[in-house]
Amino acid sequence: MDNDNNMPRRVVVTGYGAVTPLGGNAGESWDSIMAYRLGYRFVDRADEGISARFFGLIDEEPSLKGVPAAIRRRLPRHGRLSLAAAREAMTMAFGEGHPKDHYDLLECGAIIGTGWAGQDETYEFYDEYKRSGVGSPFGCFFSMPNVATAACSLFWGLRGYQNSPIAACATGTIAIGDAFEIIRSGRASMMLAGAGESLRSDASVWNIDVLGALASEKEEVTRACCPFSTDRNGFVLSEGAAVLCLEEREAALARGATILGEIKGYGNYSDAFDFTAPAGDKVARVKTIERALKQAGFTAQDIDYINAHGTSTPLNDLNETEAVKIALGEQAYRIPISSTKSYSGHLIAAAGSFESIVCLQALEHQMMPATCNLKNADPACDLDYVAEGHRAGKLDNTLNLSFGFGGANAALIISRSGS
Repeated sequence: MDNDNNMPRRVVVTGYGAVTPLGGNAGESWDSIMAYRLGYRFVDRADEGISARFFGLIDEEPSLKGVPAAIRRRLPRHGRLSLAAAREAMTMAFGEGHPKDHYDLLECGAIIGTGWAGQDETYEFYDEYKRSGVGSPFGCFFSMPNVATAACSLFWGLRGYQNSPIAACATGTIAIGDAFEIIRSGRASMMLAGAGESLRSDASVWNIDVLGALASEKEEVTRACCPFSTDRNGFVLSEGAAVLCLEEREAALARGATILGEIKGYGNYSDAFDFTAPAGDKVARVKTIERALKQAGFTAQDIDYINAHGTSTPLNDLNETEAVKIALGEQAYRIPISSTKSYSGHLIAAAGSFESIVCLQALEHQMMPATCNLKNADPACDLDYVAEGHRAGKLDNTLNLSFGFGGANAALIISRSGS
């Protein structure tokens, strides 16, 4: 690989995979969205002091058959979900083949993030130790935030760049953006990028619920996650994983890969304001969008669809609306926007990588998902938040937005191949 020529290089998507409450793979998740099915359901945990009543849970993990026990036995649930999503992405990208058939594995890497890592297992293992006096020898690995990155590197022998971003709800988008920059700069030719999250234990859920961030709706599922609605009352906690395979464009074309889309711009700025609330000045969110546009060489007129962060919290949805208006000006009112968290719930670290896949699927099908449950629009959220049903349209360029606790803001511009 010659790092001095053809820079900056173009970065394309050749595979993706997802495991969510909507489906065991990316295709099933898209089909659920198209069928207006919700991935979350009523779960009463009041006896454990948990106020929230709706959660997005995966009932059956994908098989990891073929993964060596030395890897599989050291993975917490979020790591297993991430590896399953990565396997789907790699199969889509390379079929029955392997990256080593086309690349030096020193040019192939992985960036798989998480927010809270194996917190569930950490609680479980220590409680079991206190009860029995016997501790798991794998406890350390289960709590490692970079365990999914390590698993992907080990399983495919990826010996190039690796990292494991931890940026709460912006993690997945940052993982993809950073992988994009690594390939663009010439430091790698192929990268796996995404994130996984699974918080199911009472202790983990209580830690978030006590903040008052989770949906307060107690009975009606359609009011549990209703982004940009006057009825919004918090986000629905979900679990899942989503991973993309990125490659340098010319190398991907040379090996005959199917190009699913192209990453053209990435923005990442910090609020530096509060641990949970978005900054009132919206400067970082605006700059994040503007940076992604500038890197892509685009103006607001070039964007055909926005997949919003859209958490269904009173603060985020209004702040996001206002940031989009400032960044895109009058064009903001022209661009259809939706929040697919209204179907999946909030996958936390994996939200941005899953929603990047949704953008790719929207480009493939030329279809913009509607924002589900948006029946009583907030007058202050007055952009074109698609609500009347999925909308067909000519889509060439999409904008994916992700904002996380700690003031993390990230944006990706994902375009149709050849656009």
